[in-house]
Amino acid sequence: MLVSSIANQVLIGVMASLSVFIMLRMDLLSFATPAFMAIGGYTAVLLAMQGATNVLLLVAASFVVPALVAMPLGALVLRLRGTYFVLVTFVLTEILHLLLFMTPGLTGGSDGLAGFPAPTLFTMELADSRSVLVLAAAMALLGAIITVALISLCRQHFAAIEENEALAESLGLVVWRYKALGFVISAGIAGMAGFSLANMLLTVHPTSFGVQQAVDHLAFTVIGGRGSILGPVIGASTLVTASNFLGNQGQYAQGLFGLLLVIVALVARGGIVGAVAALFRRRRGR
Repeated sequence: MLVSSIANQVLIGVMASLSVFIMLRMDLLSFATPAFMAIGGYTAVLLAMQGATNVLLLVAASFVVPALVAMPLGALVLRLRGTYFVLVTFVLTEILHLLLFMTPGLTGGSDGLAGFPAPTLFTMELADSRSVLVLAAAMALLGAIITVALISLCRQHFAAIEENEALAESLGLVVWRYKALGFVISAGIAGMAGFSLANMLLTVHPTSFGVQQAVDHLAFTVIGGRGSILGPVIGASTLVTASNFLGNQGQYAQGLFGLLLVIVALVARGGIVGAVAALFRRRRGR
């Protein structure tokens, strides 16, 4: 049971980290991931409570609704750069967090929403722990496929934006189009992570979608390595597992994340994946 729980948490962490990873490919540090997770999670739960339990519909809704919300938001926040973008996404998450508490008629307020029906596939109810894990794995795989497709399609454009956005724009690149595309896809993947979290916990609650979660997802991505899609996967797997094995000392997890971030910033800019790749290159050179 513990292994299943950790595996679920890892898969959710991977999806959330992929959302952060997409934005970092454009040198945009976003704290909006928990906000989009909340939108996706609450959307799926509210649909299930209305009797729409088909898992394909719930997964699609958890992706599409946050993506649609991200479109007008992107038109506002993607004009900003650097610290201003970070601050605005931070504030957006805080505002949505407060709204979840202040709208009990829709979100259940401080009680959250619980007791919703389990997702179904045709006539089969996906209620047992194995089904929950398989569904989380399927959504994580889907998120990874979408991320790989996006990065492959826009690799050069994202690299140009990351290197020098002003220069890329002056050379004719329609920067806002690619930033908006990345922001929308990032929001959709985060929404699926929110649905997976609600399905694992059997409840959806505002405290699951605070700024602290954004910091954790950022740590997963940076420590794992922001230069490769393996980075979020390795980072989430390593840090989620480490946090769980701290057991009763779990309050020290944030200190561990902070220490690892300092180490990455000082001696391993490419994170775990980058450090391992550099080690292999040195050995081959020898």
